[in-house]
Amino acid sequence: MFIYAMFQQYFPYELRGHAHKYTQKLVTYFYPYIQITFHELTGEKLKRSDAYFAIQNYLADHTTATAKRLKADVVKGSKSLVLTMDDHEQVMEEFQGIKIWWSSNKNTPKRPSFSFYPKTEERRYRDAITKSYIDKVLKDGKAIAVRNRERKLYTNNPSDSWYEYQSTKWSHVQFEHPANFETLAMAENEKEAVKNDLIKFSKGKEYYTKIGKPWKRGYLLYGPPGTGKSTMIAAMANLLDYDIYDLELTTVKDNSELRKLLIETTSKSIIIIEDIDCSIDLTGQRRKEKKKYESSSQRKKKKKAKKKTTKKGESEEEKEGEDGNGDEEVESEDETESSSKVTLSGLLNIIDGIWSASGGERVIIFTTNHVEKLDEALIRKGRMDKHIELSYCDFEGFKVLAKNYLSIETHPLFEVVRGLLEKTKVSPADVAESLMQKAVEEDADICLNRLIRDLESKSAKEGEQSKEA
Repeated sequence: MFIYAMFQQYFPYELRGHAHKYTQKLVTYFYPYIQITFHELTGEKLKRSDAYFAIQNYLADHTTATAKRLKADVVKGSKSLVLTMDDHEQVMEEFQGIKIWWSSNKNTPKRPSFSFYPKTEERRYRDAITKSYIDKVLKDGKAIAVRNRERKLYTNNPSDSWYEYQSTKWSHVQFEHPANFETLAMAENEKEAVKNDLIKFSKGKEYYTKIGKPWKRGYLLYGPPGTGKSTMIAAMANLLDYDIYDLELTTVKDNSELRKLLIETTSKSIIIIEDIDCSIDLTGQRRKEKKKYESSSQRKKKKKAKKKTTKKGESEEEKEGEDGNGDEEVESEDETESSSKVTLSGLLNIIDGIWSASGGERVIIFTTNHVEKLDEALIRKGRMDKHIELSYCDFEGFKVLAKNYLSIETHPLFEVVRGLLEKTKVSPADVAESLMQKAVEEDADICLNRLIRDLESKSAKEGEQSKEA
């Protein structure tokens, strides 16, 4: 240290660089190791390196058994500790007979980094390390990250807040929905068909590359309210182990912002647009219907808000009445301020155009209660590859619900329920509510009899309505 301090103080600055350069060459000549360093933060904006994150996961899974100093953490929802190498710790492993040392270094205020040193007297192992070994580490590390990650449910923030301090385009919470295909109130053959389609898609990267199509799959879920569309989406996410992006189109100003939101999504995700028929004007009829059914009281409130007194004591409201344009002007201004400018062509480009190739391994799902209202161009095959109708509860769906809620697979009252379901339109959500035990002393008989009463009441109401019609 004394010699180094004297060197720094008295040796001319212009010569220090040359001295350091030749010293490093001399050390490298006798140094028997190859050193590669991975920094945690890279790039101009110092974003966290994907390679560093993958290596960290790999080492946590492969080397914690031999490391003497570890860092422990508890991830939310995890049942065990997560162990990683402590700072300045070193571990060793072998690859194809090559000894490799991994060390975790932390230099303040510089960036933390991982370094490894393949010990060999010959440089013929360089290719094995820089190609085969590092590729293996990164691939295994990414797989471990996917296996251990917390899945998330995202929703898009209003675009007005995108550029505020520390704001993002998407906000998220932890996704913890317990739904699975075994508990869905559907026929077994239909559930198996959907499951097989999803699994084939998730394993089809090479196939999609071969046929020259983006690695994505579109699903249209349609049916009356309460038939399990949202529950099926959660079951899909749990089956594939994907994140969910819930895209609210009414908060997206235009097609450009829609593209920006898509770019921010990750692979291994499900992008959903619920109630697509109500989200934006896809057919050109939505605004007309809004004007047609808007109550007169709402129109009066709008005109009252715009009312101003002129010098002659005549209100603008009266002028507007004379011109016949008052209502149209108020409505036009209101629509300009509140409506989204996302167009059908913009949405089609996102799900099936050039921009749909951004990223990969994505499932796009539309849901609707009124499939007949959607433009044919939006739901044709190739965009929405699979159409799944979720209709009213049938006897097969009832048996699944009875097993879920009452833990029974057969009962003398099942035939009575079958007969009522054949002539009554009732959603699985309504059936589930009737079967749910409301008190500790309630058993299967009580719950089934309640369901029968509810079905009989609904059947009677439907009969009265049909007579009146």
